[in-house]
Amino acid sequence: MLQFQYQITATVTVFLGIFLSFATTGIAGRTSTYIRSQWPSSDIPLNDDVFAVPKGHNAPQQVHITQGDCDGKAVIISWVTPNEAGSSKVEYGTSEENYAFSAHGTVKSYTFYNYTSGFIHHCLVDGLEYDTRYYYKIGAGESAREFWFRTPPKIDPDAPYTFGIIGDLGQTYNSLSTLEHYMESGGQTVLFLGDLSYADRYKYDNIGLRWDSWGRFVERSTAYQPWIWSAGNHEIEYMPNIGEVFPFKAYLHRFPTPYLASNSSSPLWYAVRRASAHIIVLSSYSPFVKYSPQWMWLREELKKVDRRKTPWLIVLMHVPLYSSNLVHYMEGEGMRAVFESWFVQSKVDFIFAGHVHANERSYRISNIYYNLSRDDRYPVPDKSAPVYLTVGDGGNQEGLAGRFWDPQPEYSAFREASYGHSTLEIRNRTHAFYHWNRNDDGKKVPTDDVIFHNQYWASNLQRRRLKKNHSKVGGE
Repeated sequence: MLQFQYQITATVTVFLGIFLSFATTGIAGRTSTYIRSQWPSSDIPLNDDVFAVPKGHNAPQQVHITQGDCDGKAVIISWVTPNEAGSSKVEYGTSEENYAFSAHGTVKSYTFYNYTSGFIHHCLVDGLEYDTRYYYKIGAGESAREFWFRTPPKIDPDAPYTFGIIGDLGQTYNSLSTLEHYMESGGQTVLFLGDLSYADRYKYDNIGLRWDSWGRFVERSTAYQPWIWSAGNHEIEYMPNIGEVFPFKAYLHRFPTPYLASNSSSPLWYAVRRASAHIIVLSSYSPFVKYSPQWMWLREELKKVDRRKTPWLIVLMHVPLYSSNLVHYMEGEGMRAVFESWFVQSKVDFIFAGHVHANERSYRISNIYYNLSRDDRYPVPDKSAPVYLTVGDGGNQEGLAGRFWDPQPEYSAFREASYGHSTLEIRNRTHAFYHWNRNDDGKKVPTDDVIFHNQYWASNLQRRRLKKNHSKVGGE
């Protein structure tokens, strides 16, 4: 167990003090010296096979699924038909090519400048059985397409499950490497940390076209397992110069979330339970100050968490609350000041964020006693605090964020500016394995591996052991 010693150095300025607040004995953080430079951070050309349009007239494309309820017994299946609306019907069943059930969805489209989207279908398929493979078919005639997905195990504190964590993906060759490596990882559901397509880096009608290409690009994974979505800054697409002033327009039309199931008032923040995890998705770019809708919702959602049923409490957002990277430095400070005390009180296990195009993992630290007049202005070790993990290294065209503070702050356990993805392998109520995998010039290289103890059950086990030992002493 790391032993930390808090120290304040008079010569350190307030600006840098946040990084130099405590020392460790035994194990220090590590900054990787690895530099990757093989592939350029440029988008794959639209005529590449990775963006291929499915064969057949009006064939469904850009297929993706997400969890459709609070507890994992429903999915929302989404797709686009390019030429005409067609049917929003989904046929499904537990045997391949034998569809005993059907559900009917909705269809809509949107415009962005002079671009008009295809017909976007969303269909809720509910009443599913846990831990069951379902086959489904969308489209009609020779243009119909078939896929499958597996529902999670029932809600149980010891249900094992593997989540993939991807952020800031884009559609470059590096993005493709990340996606292909993740698909080999055994991950069952992706926790996506925002910044999907980077279509907003294009102009005018090409923005919509790059949303379409990204949908086809990720379909190889998203059609077969849920991706739990969160929005980043590249989804805002506020462009008054071309008359587009409705934030998140493309994102909200294309990527539904089960926000109503968790009593949220917005698709941008919501919660789901899956296997042994309770997952909370927050919006870094929506109001979160006291009495705002997101603030009020989170206050109530944290009260609903039952660690006896879902011991692993995970929070997703786009902007990191802690980061030692110079890029986007302290952009999450506002949300940290508002929510950090709740996260500590609730003993959140992990907070995943993207935005910074690098990887970083913290120790368990907090800064909830910040008071400049008393010199309480630095983060300190806190066993009740979350581990903060930045996974903004999916592969987008903006490139890597390689400028870290030097020396490495001692709350930072590991950091590296390379492309990759993470997996969180939950074994039971007490242990989970975390892996960050670097894309090493096209190869998957495990780089940061950690075993974590659950915040709730680890402390309870310790209390029970102390109580048991005390009882023995008292009885002697």
